[in-house]
Amino acid sequence: MQAAQSKQQPAGGSRAVQLDSFGGPEVLDVREVPAPQAGPGQVRVRVTAAGLNPMDWIMTADADTAARFGLTLPVGFGTDYAGVVDQVGDRVSGFAPGNRVFGGALSRAVADFVVVDASGKTAANEVHRTPDGVDDRTAATLTIAGRTAAAALAAIGPGPDDTLLIGGAGGGVGVFAVQLARISGARVIGTGSAASAGHLRALGAEPVAYGDGLADRVRALAPGGVTAAVDLHGVDTVHVARELGVPDSRICTVAAQVDGVTAANGANAAPGALEEIARLVAAGRLRVPVAASFPIEHIRRAAELQAGRHVRGKVVIDL
Repeated sequence: MQAAQSKQQPAGGSRAVQLDSFGGPEVLDVREVPAPQAGPGQVRVRVTAAGLNPMDWIMTADADTAARFGLTLPVGFGTDYAGVVDQVGDRVSGFAPGNRVFGGALSRAVADFVVVDASGKTAANEVHRTPDGVDDRTAATLTIAGRTAAAALAAIGPGPDDTLLIGGAGGGVGVFAVQLARISGARVIGTGSAASAGHLRALGAEPVAYGDGLADRVRALAPGGVTAAVDLHGVDTVHVARELGVPDSRICTVAAQVDGVTAANGANAAPGALEEIARLVAAGRLRVPVAASFPIEHIRRAAELQAGRHVRGKVVIDL
């Protein structure tokens, strides 16, 4: 279903979630702010939906982390967005008012309007055309998790001859990583809680419970061995993969640094990776479960749910 359009905002004004201090969901507030204007090379998007990710609250939790992302107070919240172009700056080609679009706007997506670079060359300051057949709520979940999953899989190159172990497979990035790996032809074993087993099977993974004894449980599932691994949560899956004989060159992390192992960064996803993910969604080959949606006024509840890290699927803000 297409995300509902919000009522018209006052001329010159718009709503945005902002923080005046770093912290958790309790510091998130909806403010009336001046509507941003598109400059040369930019487009302004009337946001209809914004997807939440763990990085949203991680990078605004404290001043030191925020500084690593170039963020200073007051700061906005959220990065993934979808909506409609409503203003085009000078020297922009390929976009016009009325185009449906999605992309990333680092820590400012939960707002009525975002202004982004029309070139699409900078991660989290980008805009892409939304394909027909992809609704706005779904489009608003693609950028951060899709880029990260694509970069992680590119680092190990799974294919039909691989049995791939994915740690933290039930999370937001795992939704994409599992399905993209299956599309590549790989067999996928995904770690998660016992309660997430059905969710993982629906994505195409063979579920296995994380925790003590993981290596033995994986051996029982794959007596022929595991050939590659991606750890989307920490380092436990890295250690198990090494124990199972997977070479470091076929192991990747996204949330931790391990000597000898590639750490993937969504900003380094290959050109066109995000557009390809959107095309796969439009073709019905990749699905993104939306676990819950909230109006912008309930941003704290939405952030609390997402930060709990137990939601199966994506959390979206409707604007």
